[in-house]
Amino acid sequence: MGLDIDAYFDRIQWLGGTRPTLETLAGLMRAHTAAIPFENLDVLLRRPIRLDVDSLRAKMVDGRRGGYCFEHASLFAAALEVIGFQPARCAARVVLFGPRTLAPRDHLFLTVPVGDATYVVDPGFGPFAPLGPVPLTEGRPDGATHWLERDDGLWALCVSRGDDAPVMGWVSTMQPENPIDFEVSNHYIATHTASPFMNWIMMSALTPEGRVNVMNRDVTILSGAETRSVTLADRTALRGLLLEHFGFDLPEVEKMTVPAIPEWV
Repeated sequence: MGLDIDAYFDRIQWLGGTRPTLETLAGLMRAHTAAIPFENLDVLLRRPIRLDVDSLRAKMVDGRRGGYCFEHASLFAAALEVIGFQPARCAARVVLFGPRTLAPRDHLFLTVPVGDATYVVDPGFGPFAPLGPVPLTEGRPDGATHWLERDDGLWALCVSRGDDAPVMGWVSTMQPENPIDFEVSNHYIATHTASPFMNWIMMSALTPEGRVNVMNRDVTILSGAETRSVTLADRTALRGLLLEHFGFDLPEVEKMTVPAIPEWV
């Protein structure tokens, strides 16, 4: 069937234009990340993660679910292609939690040419995702939360969140990859016992007040300048959190096992 672009626009509540301009790209990216959360619950439920457009549409558009990087970037790329953009799919090594020598190329983001410039678009980077296109140029513009630097021959996405010191999020060659490469990476991430996505709850959603981040039982609720921390008491509390902040109900989580939470195994 392919992507029903009108259904996608309805999902992200997009009422703007469809000309392939920077304004359109920025608006669509903001709308996408605001409407579709980052979450890995299907991996923990041992469900297959499929990247074909029909499956992405069924889950994230019709089913109003979220997803992780492979799903977000693949769906967003399909939408961009329908309206005339030419996104390239690129791979990165996430270096937030360890050295690049131990980080596989298991993150998918896009580069999108617009006019004479090219932009990095990364809607599936969870709480570290930029909310708009990042120019593929070196250096931090004034006030930018995300920018690119050169690091040992690679491009590095740098992230600044509030008062925290900037961090390096991922590194990449920016070389376009073939879709089959991401099928292989996706299979590893969704099925290998060493994959963090197989062991941890990892979720993030934008809200009208800020953002809600979840790592296992730890919930951080950002609302304006205020930060509140909550610990999930049980799976029922997790289901309630989904309803309150993530826009969907998933009864199956009340029986879900999470290796990183021994009492939930």
